Amino acid sequence: MKQLKIAPIAMGVAIGLSMISGAAFASDAANLEKLGAFKTTGTGPMKTVEQSGKYADNIKKMLTNIKLPDGFKIELFAIVPDARQMAVSRNKATVWVGTRKNTVWSATDRDMDNVADTVQEFSPSVKFDVPAGACYSPDGFLFIAERNRVMMFPAAEYFMEGSDTVAVPIVKQGTLIPVEDESYNHTTRSCTIGPDGRIYISLGQPFNVTPDDKQQAFREVGIGGIVSFKSDGSDRRVEATGIRNSAGLAFNPKDKSLWFTDNQVDGMGDVTPPGELNRMPQAGMWFGHPYYGGGNVRTAEYKGQEIPAALAANYVQPQIESIAHAADLGMNFYTGDMFPAKYNNAIFSVQHGSWNSVVPRGPRVMVTYLDDKGNATKMEPFADGFMTKKGFYLGRPADVAMYVDGSLLVSDDKAGAIYRISYNGK
Repeated sequence: MKQLKIAPIAMGVAIGLSMISGAAFASDAANLEKLGAFKTTGTGPMKTVEQSGKYADNIKKMLTNIKLPDGFKIELFAIVPDARQMAVSRNKATVWVGTRKNTVWSATDRDMDNVADTVQEFSPSVKFDVPAGACYSPDGFLFIAERNRVMMFPAAEYFMEGSDTVAVPIVKQGTLIPVEDESYNHTTRSCTIGPDGRIYISLGQPFNVTPDDKQQAFREVGIGGIVSFKSDGSDRRVEATGIRNSAGLAFNPKDKSLWFTDNQVDGMGDVTPPGELNRMPQAGMWFGHPYYGGGNVRTAEYKGQEIPAALAANYVQPQIESIAHAADLGMNFYTGDMFPAKYNNAIFSVQHGSWNSVVPRGPRVMVTYLDDKGNATKMEPFADGFMTKKGFYLGRPADVAMYVDGSLLVSDDKAGAIYRISYNGK
C-alpha cells in the first residue's frame, strides 16, 4: 500500500518539477530576447559575497598548512562559493568563475593589489543551469558551458557592472546533447579556446561505465568526449571519444596539441585504476573508455571482450598515469614570467580528492614537466596539505588558471574560495 501511495506523489512531484523547469526556460528565453535588443529585464541587483570577516580569516589560517616549494607562497585571492573553472579577463583583472549550481561569479581586483575587492553574481538575468565551464577568448568573448547549452557574452568586461548583460546562446538550450541524455552526473565539464579560435568543450558521460547500448550514440554526439564549435556555435565537430569524465583541458602553446585530464572508473579497487593526463595527437582519436577503466586496466563490464578494430586503431594511451581516485580536474600550461624557468610551459593541474577510497588521497596541486618533443616526463606534487592527518578535507582544488601578473590561481569548491600562488624567491 505504501508503494501505491508514493507513486502518485512522486508523479505529482515530477510533473510539478517539469512545469517549473518549463516555466524557467520560458522566462529565460524572454530575458534573452530582451537582452539581445539591449532592453532591461527588470532583474534585481546582483548578489555580492563578503570578502572579509571570520570566514576569510579561517581560510587564511587553513592556508598556513599548505606546503609549497621554496620561494612560493599561497594567499587568499577571493571568497567565491562553489568555485569551479576559472576564466581570466584581459584588461580588468577580473576572474569569471563557474559553478555546478546556477551561478557564475566575477571576482575583480579593482585596486590591483592581487586580492579581489569585489565578488559579484555575473549576469543574473540569465537563468544558468550547471554553468561549470568558463573560458575567455583573446578578443574579449566570455563563454559559459552549461549542462545543455553554451552561452557567449560579448564584451563581458564591459557589461559586468549590472544585472543585464549582452548574452547570446550560441548552442541553444537542449541542443548541446540530446535532452534524454541530460544528467546531474558527469555533465558538461570545462571549455577552452583553441589556437584555431574554436571553442572546445568536454562532455562527461553519465555512467560509471558506459553501457554497450549507449556507446555508438554517445560517440556520434561526443558524450564521453570532446567537441568543438566555431565561436558562433556552428560547425560542430567531435574531436575525441573514449573519455570517461574530463574536467580539465588546455592547449600546449608551443605545439598547439590538446591535453586533458580524465577520471577513472570507480569501484574497481582502492588503488586501481589510475587517473590520466592525456595528449591528443590529432582529431578523431579514442582514449579507451569503456573498455579501459583507466590506464591499461580493463573494466569488469568489458573484460575479455575484443575491442572493435576501428577503435583500437585510434587508441591513445595516457601520457601520465596518476594515483587512483585522486580525481584529476582542471589544468593549464604555465606561460607567465614570475615562476622559475623550470616551470616554463609545465602543466599545472589539480587533484580534487577521492570520495570513495578507504585511504583518502589528494587533494593537491600537481605539476607535470614536458620534454623537448612535447611529451610528459613526470608529474609531482606542487601544493599539498589540503587534508588533515585524519583524512578530513580542508579544501578541494577544482581548477588552476594563470593570473594577469603570472601568478597561479587555484579554485576550491569545498572551501568556496580562490587562492593565489606567487613566487618571491631568487
